[in-house]
Amino acid sequence: MEQFRALLRNPDRWGRMNVGITIETGLRYLFLAGIAWLLAYVLFQRRWAHRKIIPKPASGPDVRREVFYSLLTVVIFGLVGTLTFVANAHGWGRLYWQPDERGWPWFFASIAIAIVLHDAYFYWTHRMMHHRWLYAWFHRVHHQSTNPTPWAAYAFSPLEAVVEAGIFPLVAMTIPIHPLAFAAFMLWQLTFNVLGHTGYEFHPRWLLDSRFGRWLNTPTNHILHHEKFRGNYGLYFNFWDRIMGTNHPDYEPRFREVTSRKAVEKGA
Repeated sequence: MEQFRALLRNPDRWGRMNVGITIETGLRYLFLAGIAWLLAYVLFQRRWAHRKIIPKPASGPDVRREVFYSLLTVVIFGLVGTLTFVANAHGWGRLYWQPDERGWPWFFASIAIAIVLHDAYFYWTHRMMHHRWLYAWFHRVHHQSTNPTPWAAYAFSPLEAVVEAGIFPLVAMTIPIHPLAFAAFMLWQLTFNVLGHTGYEFHPRWLLDSRFGRWLNTPTNHILHHEKFRGNYGLYFNFWDRIMGTNHPDYEPRFREVTSRKAVEKGA
């Protein structure tokens, strides 16, 4: 670990480190979004068609645009990730390197805290980017996906990508967190993001009638945001939308409609 920390303090190695972080981020994104695309849009497209929230297929130009901006976002995430680690190596962060330094209970607690912090960060920055003075500069590119696919998960304009990447230094500079816990948090956020943009509702119909389901966001919640352009600003949880009154009024009826559809019999 000391060798790695020394590398972080060496400006001559920052470029190589940035390339490594960017490649790792890109491969993780291509792997998860690619699996979602393969399952939902190739292998099981017909079998799962009744759970497609917006039934029409995404257009080829839309998919290509999403992939292009996603790759641009990966580059920006790699740069911000590198700067976050370098800043921490110079004493401007709270990353720690030995798991037993704070114990395993804190290791897992730090992941949960990072998730809750990110959920609040996302809600308020997301609402801010919907302001008419900021929308065109920051958020319009993402909303060109009115019928998103998994590749829309990272399809941000460069300015929005910087805002989204802001959670990296925020977590690293406010929470004592081990790099492996930080990696687990990043895997969680990407997986949830890809599932939320895939365009299919995989939750059961009874979810919204359960105590847990009322506070967990669903793909229907976010796809409706892409379709209607307002309301449903949350990411992982429905907490902020509920207390701020920003759930779209069509959310629950739309969720129940989608989850009530019957699968078409094979050969029908």
